[in-house]
Amino acid sequence: MTQAEKTYGKVYLIGAGPGAVDLITVRGARILAQADVVLHDALVTADMLALCPQAEKISVGKRSGQRSTAQIAINQLLIDCAEKYKLIVRLKGGDPMLFGRADEELHALESHGIEVEIIPGITTAFAAAAATQQPLTKRGVARSIAFFTSATAPNQPNELTLPDCDTLIQYMGGREAIVTAQKLLEQGRSPALPVVIVENCSLENQRILRMTLHDLEQGLGDCEGPVLVMIGEAMAERSTSIQNN
Repeated sequence: MTQAEKTYGKVYLIGAGPGAVDLITVRGARILAQADVVLHDALVTADMLALCPQAEKISVGKRSGQRSTAQIAINQLLIDCAEKYKLIVRLKGGDPMLFGRADEELHALESHGIEVEIIPGITTAFAAAAATQQPLTKRGVARSIAFFTSATAPNQPNELTLPDCDTLIQYMGGREAIVTAQKLLEQGRSPALPVVIVENCSLENQRILRMTLHDLEQGLGDCEGPVLVMIGEAMAERSTSIQNN
């Protein structure tokens, strides 16, 4: 049988959100409950996978500094599953279209004529802003945001270039905290610039740290879970006092 004669199932790239099971979208949860097979990231929780008890589950986790499934192998698994199953879910932490390697998976599936649909998820930056009650933009203070990561594709330069924005959001920033701070200080940013760290965002073991850029240059110490680093004047701690008129 030629590739043109093959019949394939449909693949959904679904954003699982930042971690908490009730932060997946209603649409995402509905499709997940219908899946025949689910290929999931390492950061997808057991509670999230409990939403698809009927599905075969395949871990294709990619964790910084740990042994993980190569992207080319994930691409092939998706194609193989599309040949075998009717409804295939690729379940990704956060949103599939932000640091989720969606482009590579889309190219692989499209090259075989496999139908793909993307269901967005809440990206960790927005969940972290909600958890800390720190708006990422603020009138008169911050009107631009940049998302960046230190992670690069294999055989690609890993030189960190920081964007010039009011609010900087670094994904997977734990290991690179010192380098990030050093580069910002070299650019002339103030050592007193506010920084907010969110570890294990939205989960029961979530941890929030408040510091300055100077503190960040000393490193993050004992952070073990996934870390989001938020930097900028908008991260200055808000006054929560209520004044009577």
